[in-house]
Amino acid sequence: MAQLDEGCFGVTFLDKLQSHKGSLIRLKTELLWYGKRGWDDNPGRICLILDAMSAESFRERGMYVAADADAVSAGDKAAVHLLIDGSPKWIWAIEDVIDLLVNDPPAN
Repeated sequence: MAQLDEGCFGVTFLDKLQSHKGSLIRLKTELLWYGKRGWDDNPGRICLILDAMSAESFRERGMYVAADADAVSAGDKAAVHLLIDGSPKWIWAIEDVIDLLVNDPPAN
């Protein structure tokens, strides 16, 4: 599996998410659903990346997320549009809670 950690080329978490649209991820944590449901007790769920944008851009557009993958972290969050259980949802996520499920590129 590919790691989402920042490499020597300065690729950010957001860059990696945007360049892997259509790829699968595993959420390491359960989701905190806003408005009604609370924590869903479903860590390890597999989701499809539909889109991603910076928190600043997301808020400037007046959009809202449905859930948070890490409600207590002070890390840099990205707004990530995922296909979750068959429905597209925007969530907040940080790099520590996502495993990108793609093969690493072959070694030279």
